[in-house]
Amino acid sequence: MAQRYFDEELDYLKSKLLRMAGLAEEQIDRALDALVTRDSALARDVIKRDQQVDVMDVEIDEDCIRLLALHQPAARDLRLVTTAMKLASELERISDLAESVCKRAIELNEEPQLKPYIDIPRMGKWARMMVKESIDAFVKNDATLARKVLVDDAVVNDLMVQVFRELLSFMLEDPQTTTRAIRLIFIAKTLERIGDHATNIAELVVYLVEGKIIRHVAPTEPPK
Repeated sequence: MAQRYFDEELDYLKSKLLRMAGLAEEQIDRALDALVTRDSALARDVIKRDQQVDVMDVEIDEDCIRLLALHQPAARDLRLVTTAMKLASELERISDLAESVCKRAIELNEEPQLKPYIDIPRMGKWARMMVKESIDAFVKNDATLARKVLVDDAVVNDLMVQVFRELLSFMLEDPQTTTRAIRLIFIAKTLERIGDHATNIAELVVYLVEGKIIRHVAPTEPPK
């Protein structure tokens, strides 16, 4: 009876994590939309909705502490509960970063658009895909998919370098573009950090599935 109750609690915990992940992914999508369409009202709504993610982060943390205290799980169940705590923290940070994109987007909307947004939305789509795949890997207990996320991070990093070089050329050619260019660089760096948090989730999945800690171990396969 006790084990069945604990299993039900774990299922509920996982379902809450998935709801939180869905909200964080939606925050990324809406932040990118607000940036590209120059929609400040949408950006403000994304900023406001970040509070929902914060609340879920606290709730999941409290749920995990209660499960650890009441059931004292061992082996894989222990890994699942501790991974859930860390995963919720990563999702909360991802939502915070989507909020940061929106704050800079609102500032950018006060001036003429510096350039068409091409590579930054591409970065955002890659980072968003990495978040989705890392969560899918968690749901499916798929360490192979998790490792793909680690490899894909190189694409986001390369795009970051490309964006930085292009915006630096704008600043050198016309110093009046500096403020807008710096804000766009900040957004690109923020999207890169979303990709970093997706890789953190992927590393947690590998630990959950295989019991291996792979932080600071560089992937060896090239991105496809």
